Amino acid sequence: MAQVFITKNNLTAQKKSLDLAKLGYDLMDKKRNILVREMMTLAEKASTIQKDIDAAYVQAYAALEKATVTLGDCSGYAQCVPVDDSVSLKIRSVMGVELPEISIDSSQPYIYYGMNDTNSQLDEAFYQFEKVKRLTVELAQIESGVMRLADAIKKTQKRTNALSNIMIPKFTSTIKFISDALDEKEREDFTRLKVIKRQKENAV
Repeated sequence: MAQVFITKNNLTAQKKSLDLAKLGYDLMDKKRNILVREMMTLAEKASTIQKDIDAAYVQAYAALEKATVTLGDCSGYAQCVPVDDSVSLKIRSVMGVELPEISIDSSQPYIYYGMNDTNSQLDEAFYQFEKVKRLTVELAQIESGVMRLADAIKKTQKRTNALSNIMIPKFTSTIKFISDALDEKEREDFTRLKVIKRQKENAV
């Protein structure tokens, strides 16, 4: 143990530090639990969305295959569809952790290729790939949030462990050491006073 000043003021200071450390531990523990719940919720959503994406891909490629059989090469129609630049990003905070909120234009998708020389299978493929795009944006938001939450949980856990396993035991041990030393000093002072008193009585 490092050098400790055995005074009542230092004992009071150590007790205040211990109270702060315990408060910090409680706050870190609550923060960790909230972040874990948030991450678990997002992870469940990610699993559901991934299944939806897989199903949409199956339907989209099946429709595209049928369209290719009936229309031939469909790459020319795909080139008619412009790049989507409607994606936007906002940030929300959960216990100080910044999580992305990604949005995309939710209006009814517009078919850019001509309708006269195409068929419903190509339309179905287009709509399914549109669905995949929107689900992918949502999945990207969730997976990014999960990674940020996992990193924050790891850091919070380290701080919680440091408080629980290092700081709180350290303050508790120091308080006991000072308290014991002060109690011993009081007993010594009391014994000394009794001796002095006895000596005075004997001198009279």
